[in-house]
Amino acid sequence: METKEAVKEIPRKQDNLSEWYTAVCLKAELADYAPVRGCMVIRPYGWAIWEAIQRWLDQEFRRTGHETAAFPLFIPESFLKREAEHVAGFAPQVAWVTQGGDEALTERLAVRPTSEAIIMPMYARWIQSYRDLPILILQWGSVVRWEKATRLFLRTLEFFWHEGHTAHRTAEEAEGECRLILDIYRRLLEEELAMPVLVGRKPPSEKFAGADWTYTLEALMPDGQAIQAGTSHFLGQNFAKAFNVKFLDRDNTEKYVWTTSWAVTTRLIGALVLAHGDDRGLFLPPRIAPVQVVIVPIRFEDEPRVLERARSLASTLGERFRVKLDDREEYTPGWKFNEWELRGVPLRIELGPRELEQDQAVLVARDGEGGKRPTPLVGIVDAVARELEAVQRRMFERAQTFLRSHTFAPTSLEEAVELIRQRRGFVRLPWCLDQGCEDRVREETGGSPRVIPEEAPSGSCLVCGRPAQAVVYFARAY
Repeated sequence: METKEAVKEIPRKQDNLSEWYTAVCLKAELADYAPVRGCMVIRPYGWAIWEAIQRWLDQEFRRTGHETAAFPLFIPESFLKREAEHVAGFAPQVAWVTQGGDEALTERLAVRPTSEAIIMPMYARWIQSYRDLPILILQWGSVVRWEKATRLFLRTLEFFWHEGHTAHRTAEEAEGECRLILDIYRRLLEEELAMPVLVGRKPPSEKFAGADWTYTLEALMPDGQAIQAGTSHFLGQNFAKAFNVKFLDRDNTEKYVWTTSWAVTTRLIGALVLAHGDDRGLFLPPRIAPVQVVIVPIRFEDEPRVLERARSLASTLGERFRVKLDDREEYTPGWKFNEWELRGVPLRIELGPRELEQDQAVLVARDGEGGKRPTPLVGIVDAVARELEAVQRRMFERAQTFLRSHTFAPTSLEEAVELIRQRRGFVRLPWCLDQGCEDRVREETGGSPRVIPEEAPSGSCLVCGRPAQAVVYFARAY
């Protein structure tokens, strides 16, 4: 559990990652602790990052034919219990409403931990024929899962997400939906958030409660621990049978639909902080940053034309980029530089009397590459575009290099156990798929099987020596 003490300084990231992470979240004004145990307040700057993620995803979902709806926050207990594996998986985390006003409820209401149990009854009403399929619906909102230990963004009682729930005529169509969403998530993570991931299935022990199988995207954090960055679940006909969701097919026979569900959450903001931040604070990929460019005018109190030109530049750049002009008189340029670096703005533009005399400005990338680069004001829009794309590319390349250098293929069980125990990163194991072998690695390391990629196995299971049936990547995880 993190403390609520005010953070005055940001410790070095390599000295204490947990304290560094908390300090950055608080001082960059991403979030704050709520007066409710285990909950947080997402501040405007943090919410702007979530809105940028939401905008990108909504654009993709519209392109693929998905629609947005809204379903109730409360789920009757009898509904939640209809799918046995589902309720067993979520029971320890469910928050219950037992009283409304002055009256005790005749049936408890669950505060949604996920929405299959409230959406499927509606699909049972709406679906009559194959002509009603597919249904491609998602909703944006929050859910509650009663966690014992919490951390800002990474694990809280209430968190925000979107959840997609689709119904299909055939298993093949539902499987295609799962893979479509998986690729959308992969592009979000790698192309927008500059965060490389391992993609594949979860082992049965880690799949979503009530699913036939779960696809996952796993990112690696600087401490060598994995974060589940998104999931796409093939639910088969489990929920359709539990809620009697049937349709009359083309052959005039009644059949159960095939369903999927999928989600990413505000946990991605925490992953962004961990993956890209440094000793100066937050570092946001340009494509997702609420402020892509900050303009800091120098000595504008003495030279009014500097501020006039800075405003004109902000207006010009603002037609293409998300721009902030910091014209506050009460702070020095150096203080502003530090603040906007703390908040992770990818590009700073400095403009003072000397620059105006030469009809140029100074560009400074957040990662320090290239130092301070004088750039002519003529053509600066294209120069800024090139610099932002270069920053985006460098961020992904650095993260990809880290992932590759922290992915291991041990040749013995003893070596694998030591690597996982030490939180060195992803550890690749040939595996026979036997649960006993998985359990042994878990017990000896404290790690878990994060992902089974679509990768042909070879050789023998590193645990028991039998022929390998799959490749699995183990890691310690958040």
